[in-house]
Amino acid sequence: MTAELVRGQNHTLPQTRLEIRVSAGTPVVAGATLGDENGTVRGTEWIAHPGSPQLPGLEVSRQAAADHRLAVDLDALPGPVHRVTVLLALPTGVGGPVRFGAVASPFVAVTGLDGTEIATFTLTGLDTESAVAALELYRRQGAWKVRAVGQGYAGGLDAMLADQGVPRAAELARSIQDAVTRAMARSVAPPPPRTPDADRVAPGAGAPGPVPPADGRRPAPQQPEPIAEPATPPPGATTGGPISYAHPRRQSAAPPPPPPTAPPAEPGRPAQPVAGDATGWSMDERLYNQIWGMFEDLARTTAAYRSAVDFAESRMGQELDRTLSDPRSRIGGAGDRAREEARAKRDELTTRAREALDRDLAQLVAEAAVVEPALPAAFAGWDNPVWHAYRVPMEIPMALRIGDLHLPENPALHIPLLVRLPLERGMWIDSGRTTSDAAALMDGARLRSLAMECAVAHAARLLAVYPADEFSVHVIDPAGSAAGALAPLVRSGVLAGPPASGAGGVASVLAHLTRRVDLVQMAVRAGAADSLPPDVDTGEQLLIVNDFPHGFDDRSVTQLRYLADEGPSVGVHLMMVADREDASAYGPVLDPLWRSLLRVTPVADDHLADPWVGHAWTYEPPRMPPGSRVLEQVLAKVAAARRPRRP
Repeated sequence: MTAELVRGQNHTLPQTRLEIRVSAGTPVVAGATLGDENGTVRGTEWIAHPGSPQLPGLEVSRQAAADHRLAVDLDALPGPVHRVTVLLALPTGVGGPVRFGAVASPFVAVTGLDGTEIATFTLTGLDTESAVAALELYRRQGAWKVRAVGQGYAGGLDAMLADQGVPRAAELARSIQDAVTRAMARSVAPPPPRTPDADRVAPGAGAPGPVPPADGRRPAPQQPEPIAEPATPPPGATTGGPISYAHPRRQSAAPPPPPPTAPPAEPGRPAQPVAGDATGWSMDERLYNQIWGMFEDLARTTAAYRSAVDFAESRMGQELDRTLSDPRSRIGGAGDRAREEARAKRDELTTRAREALDRDLAQLVAEAAVVEPALPAAFAGWDNPVWHAYRVPMEIPMALRIGDLHLPENPALHIPLLVRLPLERGMWIDSGRTTSDAAALMDGARLRSLAMECAVAHAARLLAVYPADEFSVHVIDPAGSAAGALAPLVRSGVLAGPPASGAGGVASVLAHLTRRVDLVQMAVRAGAADSLPPDVDTGEQLLIVNDFPHGFDDRSVTQLRYLADEGPSVGVHLMMVADREDASAYGPVLDPLWRSLLRVTPVADDHLADPWVGHAWTYEPPRMPPGSRVLEQVLAKVAAARRPRRP
């Protein structure tokens, strides 16, 4: 039976391998400190936080999220540890809430590895506090217990760490928040929950136009939030999936169930996967949700495998330390036998973990094999036959594929990386020498050329999935160095104008888009979106910038930052093709610009993080099949649909 704790109450823990699940209404930072029998934190090496997420017997998330799962193995903790305190803090410098009183009360549950709840605690009564010690696990007379703490700190994370006796608490708190900010910048953000106003209308009800809603706001870009199975919410809280399908014109707010699956498999064999085996109003929605489910499944099953391997190594190390510290093990062959037994236990645990991982991977590989051929053009790779039957769409799809992701445990299993449309975040295609082997061994000029080809492929996809005349692409190429890569866009005639070159061209394009952002923002705020000047294109706009900061002065840099900050809310998006080192002369003034963009690379690179456990995923950019003319064929159809029709 679950114990529902109140502040100060404790409960005996029946087992030592646990999960601590945190559910909050906004992204929070989760960490933990280890204390000795006096509650003293002996140093920073006794603190698990996003910048240092793993300690023996303890693992926390690498980033801020609305839901967390902290793994705890009390038997694997260092011997002097008598207390584990779970800490929560609001991230700073990301534009979110600054006090817990402005968000829903966080909820914490201590569970077994099978998900069975042991104790829960709802942190009520918080107001100005921006950090809180949620609960603690402590050892008393050889038994472990959990106590609900709920001690808040208006002074934030540094005040909380200082209260626990952590040396140089303020410096450590800043480093933790910096690690969180960096993780948010590199994280793949799952789709934000859709509200009734932002949801698509039912089929046949008409599609919304490109002008922003009457209230003047699109849903604000969300910080990365896991779409994991949530922990049990506090009493009175509502539950549901990651997407709300409610809409005023629909009779039911719940999506229809997934279509019937394949016939049950024989006993002992897994069920055969089916494309679209997820909830949703349409096949596109079901496939979209299924892909994100596969993404999360792969992230979590890999996390379980890595955690099991780490535990096996840690336990073997502890057993070997005990053996070496016992003088009796040095007599005869006792020490050798103990070492062999410790290694055998390690090998047995890792073998079982690998077998479980291989079973999950085999199921996901089978699912990917049936899902990939069923994807619509917006979700499909360039080698998918669906592009040969391409037609210019009549409405905007849910999302767009911008590449693939995979993990080293199975490099052949690729998960499509989908981003929601309309775009809520621009893109930065890094043309510099990254840490990947592919980039390090490549000539700089070739790397810049590949980066621009990647940008053209992304722009072509965006043009292809939008209805005719609802998406425009502008290009700034100050030195004209990208003429070869831009040839498909230029020859097809799908660009809004010739690529801008020179300082004058840069200034002209930036002034045009800045004016559009200003006018649309003012019209929407005044509730007069229908009174815009006739020369203002209200469709979505994409600006591709090559070789930044070449050709940019201080004024144009300021305008670029303005477009990155304000543009997405009114349909102006940025795609930077640049090497960050080239802009180092501007110093930290451009840091917000880079953080606001989703960084992708023109070659394989393991720099993106998932929003659940923070694995480093290898990103594979979209590739054209060798010798294929699919890009030219698609752009030709887009251009034909845009030409004025003769009466």
